[in-house]
Amino acid sequence: MNDVNYLAFAISAFFLFVYIEYKLAQQKNKGSVFKYESSVANFSVGIAERLLNLFIAASFYQVYNWIYTSYAFFDVPNKWYVWLLLLLATDFVWYWYHRLGHEINFLWAAHIVHHQSEEFNLSAAARITTIQAVFRNVFWCVLPLVGFHPNMIITILLAHGAYSFFTHTQLIGKISWLENVLITPSLHGIHHASDEKYLDKNYGDVFVFWDKLFGTFQTEEEAPKYGLTHPIKSYSFLWQHFHYYLEIGEAYKRANGFKAKWNAIFGSPALMDQSIRPILERRFGQHKKNKSTPINFKGYLNVQLVLVVALLSFLTLYFSSIKLIDQVSILLFILLTLINIGALLEQRKWIYYLEYIRLMLVSVCVFNFFGHVALSLFPAIILILLERVYAISKLYNKYVFNPN
Repeated sequence: MNDVNYLAFAISAFFLFVYIEYKLAQQKNKGSVFKYESSVANFSVGIAERLLNLFIAASFYQVYNWIYTSYAFFDVPNKWYVWLLLLLATDFVWYWYHRLGHEINFLWAAHIVHHQSEEFNLSAAARITTIQAVFRNVFWCVLPLVGFHPNMIITILLAHGAYSFFTHTQLIGKISWLENVLITPSLHGIHHASDEKYLDKNYGDVFVFWDKLFGTFQTEEEAPKYGLTHPIKSYSFLWQHFHYYLEIGEAYKRANGFKAKWNAIFGSPALMDQSIRPILERRFGQHKKNKSTPINFKGYLNVQLVLVVALLSFLTLYFSSIKLIDQVSILLFILLTLINIGALLEQRKWIYYLEYIRLMLVSVCVFNFFGHVALSLFPAIILILLERVYAISKLYNKYVFNPN
């Protein structure tokens, strides 16, 4: 039991709170707060981040501990008031990490995923990438450098993250008196808005002090429009994660001279050439508007989503007890399934061939478990024969994709 990771239950708690918010939205006639395709895309990003972080999260603590034991400026005691100081310090570091994440291209490339959703609800809180998690932990390395113990830091970061999760909702209106101290859902909704007057505001995660001090505070006046100023047209798992890196690469390739190339990487996202994205969208087949999700494959998609959540929960719970080869196999299967889910939302028929790859992966794992890995080729051979005889790809397209 000592090897069990109880943080696995946070995954179930996340979906429980999203479900409660969804039911409350229906009761309040605010069903438009949720959109099926957007929520599934949000879940996919969050699942990938939780999955990949399993393999690197321990290293965050190790880095904190190394800095603390080797380079700490002070020996900060474990007193009750120190916890308050650490919470303030954590939020102050977050403010500058968050602000720079909006002002520097290569940091924005990691953070932009969090802002892609045009719906603002608890599911949007899941839109964190592992790359973003790495960047912000680099910033938080200043905390052990000051002299805060790594155990204290991890505890505060958990509380910090839990609070920010609940600020991603529209069901709680303005709480004017609380906005003098804390970031509320209304204030954080402003941060997610694409309206010009709301851009680059409210970077704080828990407290409003830093935004007021550094001139980035804004209260809600008109109802905000959520999402990016230049929305992406895709639910693709891969495109959502990497499109801005491709834009930086294209901007760098076009740039003439050292200064222009420097600005392509370290300059402001506001100065990015907006003609680049449409070109890349056409190049990578992302220029078509998303269709409404057809009923005939929602069940198929939902089963896959439930499956990956179950696998993620299992892997999280017993991670330290699972062999590396099995960890990697589950990792690959979940990532392939998330790519599959995004392609289903976009009606990409090439995912039929991705199903072959997933089946091969499952076959290798199953037969390897029983010590007969060579036999894993047989399911693929059988599928190829079935395709030749019964044209199962046509049946797959008929029952999974929109017939229109």
